[in-house]
Amino acid sequence: MTVSLLPVRPARLDLGAVASQSGLHPELVARFADLGLVPWTTDAAGRMWFTPAAPAQIRRIVRLHADLALNYAAIALVLDLLDRIDALEGERRILDTEGT
Repeated sequence: MTVSLLPVRPARLDLGAVASQSGLHPELVARFADLGLVPWTTDAAGRMWFTPAAPAQIRRIVRLHADLALNYAAIALVLDLLDRIDALEGERRILDTEGT
C-alpha cells in the first residue's frame, strides 16, 4: 500500500524565504522585524522565523511607505488600526448571521 502525502504549507518561513516572497533584501525584512512591524520568533540557533502571512504584511508595509509616505511609526499605527477594523467587521458579520 502506497500512501501519497499532500504538500503542506510550512508553518513558518525563514528570513530568506520571506525576503524572496516579498521582493525585498533580507536586511530590510530584518529591519521591519526589529521595528516590530512584522511578528517573528527565533529558534535555538538564533535564526529568525516568520508566519506564512509575513510576506503579505511586508508588501503592505512597503505600499504604505511608498504610496502614503508614512514613516515606520505611523505604519505601525495604521497596521494596528487595520487589524482592529478587520476584527470588528468579523464580529459584525457574526452578529448579522445570528440576527437572521
